[in-house]
Amino acid sequence: MPQTTIEQTTAAQLEQILDNAQKTSAQWAQTPAAERARIIEHAATALEAAGDTLVALAMEETNLPEARLRGELKRTAFQLGLFGETIRDGACFDARIDHADAQWPMGAARPDLRRILIPVGPVLVFAASNFPFAFSVAGGDTASALAAGNAVVLKAHSGHPKLSQATATIFAAALEEAGAPEGLFSIIFGTASGSAAIEDPRIKAAGFTGSIPGGRALFDKANARPEPIPFFGELGSNNPVFVTSSAAASNAEGIVDQFIGSFTMGAGQFCTKPGTLVVPDDSNFTQILASKELPAVHKLLNERIEAGYLQTLSQLKSHEGVEVLAQHPEAENDQIQPTLLVTTGEQLLADPQALQEECFGPAALVVTYKDEAQLLEIAGSFSGQLTATICGEESDDVAQLLFTLQNKAGRVLWNQWPTGVSVTYAQQHGGPYPASTVANSTSVGTAAIIRFLRPVAYQGFPQNLLPAALQDNSEGTQLLNGQRQR
Repeated sequence: MPQTTIEQTTAAQLEQILDNAQKTSAQWAQTPAAERARIIEHAATALEAAGDTLVALAMEETNLPEARLRGELKRTAFQLGLFGETIRDGACFDARIDHADAQWPMGAARPDLRRILIPVGPVLVFAASNFPFAFSVAGGDTASALAAGNAVVLKAHSGHPKLSQATATIFAAALEEAGAPEGLFSIIFGTASGSAAIEDPRIKAAGFTGSIPGGRALFDKANARPEPIPFFGELGSNNPVFVTSSAAASNAEGIVDQFIGSFTMGAGQFCTKPGTLVVPDDSNFTQILASKELPAVHKLLNERIEAGYLQTLSQLKSHEGVEVLAQHPEAENDQIQPTLLVTTGEQLLADPQALQEECFGPAALVVTYKDEAQLLEIAGSFSGQLTATICGEESDDVAQLLFTLQNKAGRVLWNQWPTGVSVTYAQQHGGPYPASTVANSTSVGTAAIIRFLRPVAYQGFPQNLLPAALQDNSEGTQLLNGQRQR
């Protein structure tokens, strides 16, 4: 689908945007958390109210169906509200107070020390293509950065420019209408503007969701600056699923149906799509999969993603030892439809880099393993992942497999499927590289706010000069003289 041309952000425009972001970020950081929460929630309501307009634009530019987009817009408003709740509660700022103690047993007196997390400064967010609401203009990175107390400069994705412009206009206007400083949120267009922004000293952190090559290039820029900055990138993931022998014997049909539903969901364009299914070679998994009629899927997001999908799928098909196990009939005519490939554990272990490459779209690779030793070897061959899944029985001894997978992935699932990432308090969406560039961070859930905060300690200050959460008798204190308060 041809994309609407949006005027690229000029160097002069970018300069003004970054200057405003620096000024307003300082104002926003000093705005009480409860007030920030109220303003963010007002903007969330405005987005929902514009749902008909925004969803229509999204359908036009992304090929995604209306029901999916309406659900995603609801999620986007919800996560903005959830971050409002998070900063009202205040625990995310991790306030700690140590009173002076002349008898501190380390051998020297302890001074009065008080520590809290404060905003890092203006944040640059690179929007994603596959979630035009939830990981885009007013998505999770924007929500968490604003809630933390930072201005946001949003680099729009080229896959949905009209939607990005419309969302940004509504969002920025709603923030300012509710009392936010002008310029707190801005949008920029064009690869050149994004590259220039990440190198600008006024930007203090960046968030990214996208491909490994694109994310790695930006990560390198962020680290090559005279003042390197944190770059929180979610890059790529294969999300392997491991089926034990007992689970294969007791529930092969059910696992097959759930797997097909998961890898074809959203036309396979989720970062958590299960791209590899590892099954016992003495089971009937491959026969059951081959007998299934794979569901038709909607068109992919755009021509560039279609081309990338077909190229990766072609490379996998042509690999020695890989065969087509099942495909939708229309896939034979080079239509974008589900395809299942199959290979052996030996082939995978001989060339893991090629056979574990993410194929972004409705395709997956089935791998057969000989025994438990080979299953563990296959699990250990994967690089960092967003998710890894075990389909097993409670009586299975999977302790070693679980240990291996928890060191490979940010989220490990038991008899559930990784597509569908709940926005909640305990969520972890990130993992060892290349799943993400910072393994101990998440881009989904309330813990995401920590990415855009940094700690500072105040030593010996009078009460009236301290942040409210660090003053004596403050309800926001998390740790008082080493004792947890709540």
